[in-house]
Amino acid sequence: MSEKKMTSSRRHHLKSLVLSIAFNLLDAEVKQLVVDKEAYMNEHCPALDLPGSTQELQELCKKLHQQIDKVDEERYDLEAKVAKSNKEIEDLKIKVVDLQGKFKKPALKKVRMSADAMLQALLGSKHKVSMDLRANLKQVKKEVKEESAEQVGDWRKNIEDKAGMDGRKKMFESEA
Repeated sequence: MSEKKMTSSRRHHLKSLVLSIAFNLLDAEVKQLVVDKEAYMNEHCPALDLPGSTQELQELCKKLHQQIDKVDEERYDLEAKVAKSNKEIEDLKIKVVDLQGKFKKPALKKVRMSADAMLQALLGSKHKVSMDLRANLKQVKKEVKEESAEQVGDWRKNIEDKAGMDGRKKMFESEA
């Protein structure tokens, strides 16, 4: 079955559609981030009322410095947590690479196990299944092949007969 290939104009059209959808999604996400940032700033940083006297202005500066210190402490703590997490991630990546590189499949050992023991291992000790596989086999009697003493004979005589070119000739003639 042959696959129908997409024409290049169709492919470019679909690609442009996908890119326009992605661009619209990114644009919406940027707008949402701007709205969220503005809402956060309004909630956490109210509008500044500048007092007229220097005493009140100094009080406001002290208050702002305390808030800055608090935010800096939180930022430092978060940076420390991120650095620690990044270090753990790097260590785990290294461990994964090491394990992938070093792991070799162990050579499997031969295990002699009877059929009953195999079934018991597979099914568990609850099931008592006895299976005698040899009971279903046919009984075959072995025929004893008796070679005549003439064929075997004296090995020295056989070698002497085959020695020399005459012996080789006889050997090839007897095989043919």
